[in-house]
Amino acid sequence: MAIKKTVKTDKSTKKALKPAKKTVKAAKKPVKTAKKTKTAVRKSSKKNLDWSNLPFAYVKTDKRFVSNFKNGMWDKGKLTTDDKIVITECAGVLQYSQSCFEGLKAYTTEDGHIVTFRPDLNAERMERSCKRLEMPVFPQERFIEAVLATIKANKAYVPPYGSGATLYVRPYMFGSNAVIGVKPADEYQFRIFVTPVGPYFKGGVKPITVRISDMDRAAPHGTGDIKAGLNYAMSLHNIVDAHEKGFSENMYLDPATHTYIEETGGANILFVTQDGRLVTPKSDSILPSITRRSLIYVAESILHIPVEERKIDKKELSSFSECGLCGTAAVISPIGKVVDHDKEIIFLGSKDRMGPVLQKLYDTLTGIQMGRLSAPKGWIYEIK
Repeated sequence: MAIKKTVKTDKSTKKALKPAKKTVKAAKKPVKTAKKTKTAVRKSSKKNLDWSNLPFAYVKTDKRFVSNFKNGMWDKGKLTTDDKIVITECAGVLQYSQSCFEGLKAYTTEDGHIVTFRPDLNAERMERSCKRLEMPVFPQERFIEAVLATIKANKAYVPPYGSGATLYVRPYMFGSNAVIGVKPADEYQFRIFVTPVGPYFKGGVKPITVRISDMDRAAPHGTGDIKAGLNYAMSLHNIVDAHEKGFSENMYLDPATHTYIEETGGANILFVTQDGRLVTPKSDSILPSITRRSLIYVAESILHIPVEERKIDKKELSSFSECGLCGTAAVISPIGKVVDHDKEIIFLGSKDRMGPVLQKLYDTLTGIQMGRLSAPKGWIYEIK
């Protein structure tokens, strides 16, 4: 399974994929409106699920992709119905947490097509994660082909347009052979599963309250900029504590000086100035969110909103009009208030609802993802 050559549109993208077979391809133009009969067929082939009331949780689907690395090379990989993983008790992932993962989504567009959003950037980011963790890289083109094949094998689980639900796609890799000395594993497994999920926030998007954290999400010059499972394990105690104290998330400062805003446990942060500029934190220990990168492109190239990527001192918080989190799960989640110990910072522009600038960004990006708006070339991959 393969795709046509894609063209990158944001500055961070480094290279285009090579062309291959013509089974599944990236859409070069907005998908044409499907005929009513075809849309009806697609709807009737869906699983009998309560799409509008799905939780954001795991649901077992029909197929998943598996490929094994052994003796210095990856096998061909396959789709399987078996959702169980059997590994040695001494596996590298169990002993030394050698694992990384990605997250993206598949959607049913307004005209009934099934698409996914920029999987080439997930492939690129996973390659960086693997290299940092001394894991073998699953080739980028094969990564994309496997993502598309897994979605295609589970098309019946892609929620219908208008349900508010999507198909979450989780590629991941881990060390699978026995490792007792502190060293990288010799064998690995790359897998992809999918699961239909409801909206990340039930009851609609509402402004949340976060706190400035005294703990660190990542170490200076550490693994904060890759999607390693261990980063998320590090944040679990702190997020449970935040929830128990009435906060939705932790806002982390830079680990070296505790002066500059970085990100939360699972999302990048966006700020909007009083004069409507978009400002995002810049740091070597922030995970480069694909959603954030896409929003920056939308702001600069489509909405013509000035963008700044720079260090943001926490003393600046009170000067911003709007604030929000961004990531795959919810796209943008508005922040109404930040609590810094005994001090509260309220963002007047997003105090009661998503602010006007963030709303424009949200509407534009989700419009592109759902096929309502024309997509930049190479962003949308249609599953045939």
